[in-house]
Amino acid sequence: MYKCIYEGGTGEIEEKKSRFICHVQPVETEEEAVNFINAKKKEFWDARHNCSAFVIGKNAELTRCSDDGEPAGTAGRPMLEVLLNEEVRNVAVVVTRYFGGVLLGTGGLVRAYQAAVKAGLENCRLIEKREGIQASLTADYTIVGKLRYIFEKNRYTVLEAKYEDNVTFTLLIPTEDWSRAVKDITEATSGQAEPVKDRDCIYGTVDGEAIVFR
Repeated sequence: MYKCIYEGGTGEIEEKKSRFICHVQPVETEEEAVNFINAKKKEFWDARHNCSAFVIGKNAELTRCSDDGEPAGTAGRPMLEVLLNEEVRNVAVVVTRYFGGVLLGTGGLVRAYQAAVKAGLENCRLIEKREGIQASLTADYTIVGKLRYIFEKNRYTVLEAKYEDNVTFTLLIPTEDWSRAVKDITEATSGQAEPVKDRDCIYGTVDGEAIVFR
């Protein structure tokens, strides 16, 4: 399981008359991240700095950051550390600074850039993605109640239920729970129902609704 940005957002802080505006965007590739950063630099061309950082891959396989003219290590790296500490993946951030005329010092810059990123993340919608299996399960009406209990108890997501001659469920089951799910359902129904794997997928839940990404 890993956290990603479902909908990007913007956050802003002010520190000693300098404005720090954080722009957050979900990205899947380095190219998307670079394009986003360049677009923000073009949009906010009149700002003193447009510092950036991005993290790609569920295990943070690819990370990059830039101080964009700020003293080395005072902007990009601290921004990146916020993303890594919050365990957010597939995300790019740009913090635009409009200089207010007062020097903040090394520590002040680090704190300001990190606070800006946190403010940006607070205004985003995050989603926890996980690896799962989309499966089908056909059952007789007499055991539907028992199956519903198993689904709810184990938090298996029901994507769809078709009521025809029998009931056919489309389920989302976490990959790590698949073997146990098959065993529990088969045993609980005395072999009358057994989930059949349709495909591997990545899914998450937003506002109580399951979303399958692939």
